[in-house]
Amino acid sequence: MAFVVCYLLAFAFFNYAGAQQLQSNISRGSALTPTTNSSWLSRSGMYAFGFYKQGNGFAVGIFIAGIPEKTVVWTANRDGRLVSDNASLLFTSDGIALQSTQGQSLVVDAPVLVSSASMLDSGNFVLYNASRAIVWQSFEYPTDTLLPNQPLIAGIAGKELVSAKSETDHSSGTFRLAMQGDGNLVQYPVDTGPDGGTQYAYYASNTFTAGPNVSLNLGVDGRLFLLNGTGDGNLLNLSLGGLPTQGRSYLMRIDADGIFRVYSYDLKQKGNWSTEWSSSQDRCDPQGACGYNSYCVTMGAAIDCICLPGFEYVNAGDQTLGCERNSSVGDVCKSKNWNCNYTMQELGSTKWEDEPYMVLKPSGKEDCKQACLGDFNCQAAVFDGLSCSKQRPPLRYGRRDESTSKILLLKEVVMSSAPPAPRAVVPKRSRKNGRNLFLIVGVSFTALGFILLVISVTVLWKNNVWAYKRMSEVNGDAEWNEDVTPRPYAYEDIEKMTNNFNEEVGRGASGTVYKGVIGNSQKLVAVKRLEKVAAEGDREFQTEMRVIGRTHHRNLVRLLGYCLDGPKKLLVYEYMSNGSLADILFTPERKLHWEERMGIARKIARGFLYLHEECDTQIIHCDIKPQNILMDEYMCPKITDFGLSKLLQPDETQICTGIRGTKGYVAPEWHRKIPVTVKVDVYSFGIVLLEIVFCRRNVDWSLPHDEAILDELVYHYFESGELRKLVGDEDMDSRQLERVVKVGIWCIQDEPSLRPSMKKVLLMLEGTVEIPVPPSPVSFLSTI
Repeated sequence: MAFVVCYLLAFAFFNYAGAQQLQSNISRGSALTPTTNSSWLSRSGMYAFGFYKQGNGFAVGIFIAGIPEKTVVWTANRDGRLVSDNASLLFTSDGIALQSTQGQSLVVDAPVLVSSASMLDSGNFVLYNASRAIVWQSFEYPTDTLLPNQPLIAGIAGKELVSAKSETDHSSGTFRLAMQGDGNLVQYPVDTGPDGGTQYAYYASNTFTAGPNVSLNLGVDGRLFLLNGTGDGNLLNLSLGGLPTQGRSYLMRIDADGIFRVYSYDLKQKGNWSTEWSSSQDRCDPQGACGYNSYCVTMGAAIDCICLPGFEYVNAGDQTLGCERNSSVGDVCKSKNWNCNYTMQELGSTKWEDEPYMVLKPSGKEDCKQACLGDFNCQAAVFDGLSCSKQRPPLRYGRRDESTSKILLLKEVVMSSAPPAPRAVVPKRSRKNGRNLFLIVGVSFTALGFILLVISVTVLWKNNVWAYKRMSEVNGDAEWNEDVTPRPYAYEDIEKMTNNFNEEVGRGASGTVYKGVIGNSQKLVAVKRLEKVAAEGDREFQTEMRVIGRTHHRNLVRLLGYCLDGPKKLLVYEYMSNGSLADILFTPERKLHWEERMGIARKIARGFLYLHEECDTQIIHCDIKPQNILMDEYMCPKITDFGLSKLLQPDETQICTGIRGTKGYVAPEWHRKIPVTVKVDVYSFGIVLLEIVFCRRNVDWSLPHDEAILDELVYHYFESGELRKLVGDEDMDSRQLERVVKVGIWCIQDEPSLRPSMKKVLLMLEGTVEIPVPPSPVSFLSTI
């Protein structure tokens, strides 16, 4: 870190010294408008800061003004709205303020009061304080471009570049180039994030052992290189050798197609930018070059995006938007003249880099097809001869690959004409009898037709309702509009439902769970008889059960009903056929592989994010543990057991209540008898996350004393850099392992304010934010 500080001080001094010779002085109160006095120029006129034309409006940024081909190199507030020609920029003591019809906002926010500004001939726009020291500079906040002597340093602001949407739209696009803290320069699609989607990286410098403080640099001679963390030499030259510098200007940019390139411009010839070096020659290399449900095919220097069979472009004029199912097929299937079934179509020579939600070990390709056909969630499967990877829609990161042996099995609709309806045959009779029979048959058919119509409408309505509900679960929709308020049951009804509590299927800290059946419907349910619940009033209990019952999320077990009969409190849940997460984690023969477990962890986090931040009434679960996370028939985790939960009113962030939860998972503040917040759930989730990672219980006194408490053991090995010793020979990426462990350690910090929110936890698990090194958690287990 000391090197970074020294580097930046030297960098600031270099810019300051240069500013004394080649600078434009801008004083407070100076203003710009898009049509008159639209920019502040550097002393030579090469660079400018101000308004530039984009689409039907204007944006604010830095551009090369000294050449005919005006080139944008930095954009302020790049994802904000464009402004009209009546907007203005004003230099104030707080920075650069944009005044438009949308109001006033700071596009450059200075950390302290500023006195002056300069557009330097290096392309760096800087702000000075009263002592003439630089307090803000655009070189520290690059967008998609690096200029000579502008470093991209890991560990400080501006450590990544994000491509523009297109050559003419400079808002954030699809790809990023990240200078990571481990010294690796990596490219990812933006929706995976650095360090969090290793399988989606499509370019890497492979310098991940170089450690912190590595920087990417572009020399004045056009040479692109990595400078090592100690500053005593080059770590890696990306472009070979220096290029002629006299009369040439250089820049490096991550382009909208996902490839980063070094460009040169001959100032004498006044021509076009020339490519001197590029990270790849294959434009299909970037993951996400084509949109969802399409795959990339190289066509010489260009690419083409091909839709999957049965799909069509969302917008034929913009193939990056991907493809969607052919709507005409769905329309035909609704016709009474057609029958529609599913089959599996094979597509070879394509490669798809997406995370499956389930991996099977079938005996052959046909087994893989049948497994997908029989799974409502499965829309495609990838068969590689050994495994069958089930995929939910949409499919992404596809490209043509003639060398692959993998086969994509795509679920496809097959239509066939419906057989004609059978005609009624009337036997020959006398004319009179025939007429009477005809009337009788006619009336009967009319009545029968009416009955069939009513039945058909009812069945169709129910099918549509359940299809919508299941599709909502597949697509991750949080809520279902049907009234899902749980119904009250009499205790006698519960006894009958469970055959007098005959079949026990589980036991927890707050009660025992029994298997039950609802009436003649034969619908299976799980009934929990609460035994150790604090004595809330009847009204409070009913209120909480109704609120919890109205929550509906794909990762929550649905509460169907409850019973309140004096001291007898029971809850009725939907039945989960695959048992609990504890059954899977702590049963060696049922152990899931690493990617499946990480998928489960992310889904659990989404469920708690919904409880904490997204449902109408904020809910603290209070008893998070693997036994309270159940697995449905598709091995999707669902949070259950809200018997100990507490509701927060809209104006509440904390609540006072007696200690709740299960030993080994409760947060330290429960024992301090202070008001608790949602952070008690975050703590418990952190313990569960570590159990998911290492497939063992957090407290196991059958092990040696120094190995009995998992979170203490994990931190010891994390601190010594030896986490792999805890997972044996299991196949997993070491950096992913370290990342997830860091999330768990942050969650179990002794101080609640240090723990992240569940939203931040999910972002960290998905890899969209950096995770700093956590401090040592203080274990509270030894005191209870």
